[in-house]
Amino acid sequence: MMPLKSWKLLLVACGVLLISTVAWGWADQVYQDKTFIQSDHPAIQYSEGPLNDPITLLGKKLESGTAKLEPRPEAPGYLLGILKSLDINPDSQVMVFSKTSFQAALISPKNPRALFFNDDNYIGYVRGSDVLEGVSVDPRQGPIFYTFDQRWEKPGFLRRDVCMQCHNSDTSSNGVPGLMVASVFPDAEGMPAFRGAQALTDDRTRFEERWGGWYVSGTHGDQRHRGNAVGHDRQHPDVLDTAGTQNLISLARKFEPTSYPAAVSDIVALMTLEHQCRMTNLFIRVGWQERIAEHDHADAAARAQIDAGIDAIATYMLFAEAAPLLDEVQGVSTFSKTFPARGPLDTKGRTLREFDLKTRLFKYPLSYMIYSRAFDALPDYVREGVYRRLYEVLTGKDQNPKFAKLSAEDRRNVLEIVRETKRGLPAYWREPVAPVAGE
Repeated sequence: MMPLKSWKLLLVACGVLLISTVAWGWADQVYQDKTFIQSDHPAIQYSEGPLNDPITLLGKKLESGTAKLEPRPEAPGYLLGILKSLDINPDSQVMVFSKTSFQAALISPKNPRALFFNDDNYIGYVRGSDVLEGVSVDPRQGPIFYTFDQRWEKPGFLRRDVCMQCHNSDTSSNGVPGLMVASVFPDAEGMPAFRGAQALTDDRTRFEERWGGWYVSGTHGDQRHRGNAVGHDRQHPDVLDTAGTQNLISLARKFEPTSYPAAVSDIVALMTLEHQCRMTNLFIRVGWQERIAEHDHADAAARAQIDAGIDAIATYMLFAEAAPLLDEVQGVSTFSKTFPARGPLDTKGRTLREFDLKTRLFKYPLSYMIYSRAFDALPDYVREGVYRRLYEVLTGKDQNPKFAKLSAEDRRNVLEIVRETKRGLPAYWREPVAPVAGE
């Protein structure tokens, strides 16, 4: 019989990234985003359809010899070379020490897993492993999972659909192959408590419920989170030892940083990652629903769900339900500066990527993921529906109370920035509008 610890390792051995699955709907129609969507439907063909994600494109260049990766001495193996090839800044590094990966046996509070990301790609690194983990977002098919085995004579990426055991369910990834950020109750070895103790998080999650099993470096005032802490009582796994776990500038006392690009797990990068993962999942889920509806000539009920999904996307893009910050947050890496520099910027130097970090994550409350390939690849009905909903809110035509936290200045600023920086806007976005309500 397999020992209990081995069974636990098996149960957690499926993840690269750990997302919330509750959304609010349009009017009285609640968006049901927990239902499982058939990934092998003829309109989807997730496992067999053509791919256009960045890792697939990089892999083709490596095979043809038009790109080359060299191991670097600054970090073991090919990590930094892959990050550079995928345009991932190393300062995006966040670290998770819970055993929530197929490399669980190697992961612990003394040997955390480092994650790096940009808008479309996620790379996982475990010290002592010959394998790098990868996720790359195809604009139509969604997240595609990979490993990169550094022991091969000619190293390359291998697609890993076995990750769907955890990354494609109705409870963890919106019923489609998806990304997840989760808060767990880890013990001193990083083993998470089970029996429903895992909380899937995004920017709507209260600060005090975030980041269990993660390292968190940065300051956040009097706010408290679950990061940097472990439990010691097996009878009460949800009781974490939080002494010395808050407002940490350095993680040097937590683990030996040798062989990592940096010894940080930046709090601002973590908050950005949470937002981005759920945003990606919503794009892919509603896009799949529309493609299936078109193929199957869907009935009115299916159409109502898609309309509710369009509203769920717009609501999340506008941060209408985001949990407010109760104190100022400051990161410790250069992420807070380099991320806004990615732009695009308008003629006043404004960008949707600019952080606020005093009362909310971003200064201008519309998701920068409007620039993503996944947004642009949405089926026409969905993309145009999202544009319409955003326009109605930003111009003040929609006075739904759930958007009440968006001030007239917020709406005007966002409308101006998007008009200047987003290609392919519908023509009506360019038309003069009456002053936003409240001005």
